[in-house]
Amino acid sequence: MSNLKPLAELLRPLSLDEYIGQEHLVGKNAILRQAIEANSIPSMILWGPPGVGKTTLAYIISQTFSRPFYTLSAISSGVKDVRKAIELARAGNNAILFIDEIHRFSKSQQDSLLGAVEKGIVTLIGATTENPSFEVISPLLSRCQVYILKPLDKNNLKQLAENAISYFKKEKNIEIAILEEEALYRISGGDARKLYNAIEIIVATENKEKVEITNKKALEIIQQNLAMYDKQGEMHYDIISAFIKSMRGSDPNASVYWLARMVEAGEDPKFIARRMLILASEDIGNANPNALLLANACFDAINKIGWPEGRIILSQTAIYLANSPKSNSTYMAIKEAEKLVRQTGDLSVPLHLRNAPTKLMKDIGYAKDYQYAHKFDGNFVDHEFLPDKVSNRKLYEPGNNPHENKTRSWLKNLWKRKYDY
Repeated sequence: MSNLKPLAELLRPLSLDEYIGQEHLVGKNAILRQAIEANSIPSMILWGPPGVGKTTLAYIISQTFSRPFYTLSAISSGVKDVRKAIELARAGNNAILFIDEIHRFSKSQQDSLLGAVEKGIVTLIGATTENPSFEVISPLLSRCQVYILKPLDKNNLKQLAENAISYFKKEKNIEIAILEEEALYRISGGDARKLYNAIEIIVATENKEKVEITNKKALEIIQQNLAMYDKQGEMHYDIISAFIKSMRGSDPNASVYWLARMVEAGEDPKFIARRMLILASEDIGNANPNALLLANACFDAINKIGWPEGRIILSQTAIYLANSPKSNSTYMAIKEAEKLVRQTGDLSVPLHLRNAPTKLMKDIGYAKDYQYAHKFDGNFVDHEFLPDKVSNRKLYEPGNNPHENKTRSWLKNLWKRKYDY
């Protein structure tokens, strides 16, 4: 079976009617389907996790329209390749240019696309797993519609599995019975390609005319064939999870090991830097505020320095974050605040905290009795800043670390018993 096309390629849909998932985009009367059926598609960015149908959707569009269709991969293509595709497109009639993993294009590469998109020489379809707000230059993004693709749900995965069962019965005379589906669906993570890979590996491993899939069997076989299951030889999300948890667990050795795994696998350095930026706030926060500054500097430096020297900056930052004291107090504070808002709704802003730019607003009490903190000793006044209904509600609980212990003492001195610090 390894000598044949992968199952995901064999079962790739050729039309919108065969396409599974993304009903909000291509279902009946959905926005993108209407555009396709009207023979009028805009330049677009397809944003979503791996294996949810971005490339397939671009392929279906290419089969639907009688226009020249050019494909580039941002991993292997440079400015020269982009310009060559645009030159070829000039001779065509509003050609479609599909760029896979467009987030890996540099600013100069994206700039080289801009003129052709503006003039209508090409209709651009870019596919990305990363937030285009961060990865696509603003002039290009403003000329594209962004369509968000979602992870495939259980019903979608069930349809895909049924397609695989039908294929094996018809083409290979192999009968598959999925007795338990939970592990198989969890392994896929909403990724069609991973689901097909998993089924294909299980069938090949069993090597029988009748294959029964259970949760235990699926987990055991996939665990034994990780490299086959993940075509890049790396469990992308498992590796980044191990990296984050190692830094959270204050282990610099494990942190730099998992970083090296990602570097060797060709992971996007900006993806790594962005995850460290999140960790610096979520898991370290005010236990060491400098962590966020360093993580942000790391992200900026990666854009300036590039590769391979950028890996040194990633290493410095990962080790610094691992060695920092940990606190999730600010993360928990916003979660508590969100929970309170959902419970209490849109409570009115107290009159003394409202803005009063007009005489009428002042006359009806806006900003009345507000006390300006800087007029008082220590730049502090014991004032009420929450709505009456949630007065005295403590949402921020400082962590138990030197920096936040000082914060706790300071708050306790300011607020006495109001917030019970």
